[in-house]
Amino acid sequence: MNRNIARSLLLLRKLRRRLKRFDVLRVWFFAILIGIAGAYAVIGFRFAIDAVSMIAFGGTEEDMVSGAASLGFLRAWAAPVIGGLAVSAILFVADRAKWLPGGRGQAVADVIEARAVAGGRISMRAGLSAAVVSAVSLGAGASAGREGPAVHLGATIASFINRYMGFTAKQRRALLGCGAAAAVSASFNAPVAGVLFALEVILGNYALSVFGPIAAASVAAAIIARIHLGNFPAFDLPSYGLVQTIDVPLAALLGLICGLIASGFLVATERLTVGVREQAQKYGVSYLLLPPIGGVIIGLMGAVHPEVFGVGYEAVSNALAGQYSITLLIILVVMKVAATAVTLSCRFGGGVFSPGLVIGAFAGAAFGAALAHYFPGATASPVYFAMIGMGAVSGAILGAPISTTLIAFELTGEYGITISLMVAAAIATLMTQWLCGKSFFHWQLSRRGFDLSEGPHGVILQTIRVRDVMEKMPAGAPLSKEAERLESGQSLGEALALLNESEEHGLPVVDKAERDKVIGYLSRVRALAAYNRALIEQNIEHHT
Repeated sequence: MNRNIARSLLLLRKLRRRLKRFDVLRVWFFAILIGIAGAYAVIGFRFAIDAVSMIAFGGTEEDMVSGAASLGFLRAWAAPVIGGLAVSAILFVADRAKWLPGGRGQAVADVIEARAVAGGRISMRAGLSAAVVSAVSLGAGASAGREGPAVHLGATIASFINRYMGFTAKQRRALLGCGAAAAVSASFNAPVAGVLFALEVILGNYALSVFGPIAAASVAAAIIARIHLGNFPAFDLPSYGLVQTIDVPLAALLGLICGLIASGFLVATERLTVGVREQAQKYGVSYLLLPPIGGVIIGLMGAVHPEVFGVGYEAVSNALAGQYSITLLIILVVMKVAATAVTLSCRFGGGVFSPGLVIGAFAGAAFGAALAHYFPGATASPVYFAMIGMGAVSGAILGAPISTTLIAFELTGEYGITISLMVAAAIATLMTQWLCGKSFFHWQLSRRGFDLSEGPHGVILQTIRVRDVMEKMPAGAPLSKEAERLESGQSLGEALALLNESEEHGLPVVDKAERDKVIGYLSRVRALAAYNRALIEQNIEHHT
């Protein structure tokens, strides 16, 4: 009898191991599927931007600077204004249909929020609506990047594909990272950077269990992108000459300058966004008026200096080719920062990675040109420092120096700047964190009540709600009449703080709308047990 029981238990264990292996294979299969689907979604997104750009400027997004320069002042000015009107119309429809509540576009911060709060789920309607808003915005000349919306679109595809497959929350989060990695890989032809971006920015960990599927998705997306778009770097680099020993400490100095520029970008964007929102509420201005108002301002800047229009990769190529003077480069740094801040504060769609690359290229080229002017032949050419500036500014803005450094490598196809770029990116990121305290994405999330910079324990305290862990009100609970009341929607952190202040063993839970009606009970022991359990699960996910 005992032998039969032992054999049965052994068989169950073997079966469980086999099913677990099958589950791993299932995750890998869907990771590759997400990589392929995400790549095609990104290709379609880029074609949509080009279609709008052809109408607005008579050329694709890659030729927007020269296309806008060939137009008259009024024609170039009108493009983002009309684009703003179109964005307002799309936001109005999406808001009424409850696809984009509040008329707010979505990008990378929403993917991070979905990973941390929503169990890896993103609405397909919201994702597609946000992609349309971004395509119209960027094609009409709004100063932003296409990579942020592409990451959101890739994550949306991943969420849709795995929604009905019975995956665990951990697996859904991993597949969400697969969608993000696929988007970065297809956008930049950068499969290595896609993997690290998903791990560093989206998931916030480097667990071995998620590395394989994310790598598979990134490689699959790169293959699809190379089949349809070709296999070549985004920028054709001129020769930057021999690198001198002095160039590494000079790159460190450029890193400090880039950190200051990135901090200025974050401060300008944050204050302008908050200021626009407060003034709109104060004077009763509908959010639907913000895109065309922003279009007027962006149009005025772009009609004078078309380098601020759109994603800006053509302007980067021009800067690398030495077509701009030092004075113009400095002006373009200021104008690109201002145009991007206006774009993001006025509800155009788009991301911040490409503006970071463009601003960094201008700043680095100006720095290198100044060195070449005052110390001819003593240092590398301005191209060298322009590439370093690209990685340093964008890495500092995103708070992701590792993945952005690799993206800069894969965009240029040049690995000779490795040491200098890593030094500059690290210093710029450190400077930005010291001055601003958070990256662009964490600032966006903090506006929504989530501070993810505190690590896993802080996320748990903010995202678990009282209603998730409360129990039925026990009969004869020893409560005083003056006992506090917990609201069902309060966070676990708020509940623990109230329980700590109270002398009670537990507190009744009420609904915010009906504070006189008790709907549950949360004890100090139960709250702490829920917190400890979540910490253990988080630790296992981050280290296995």
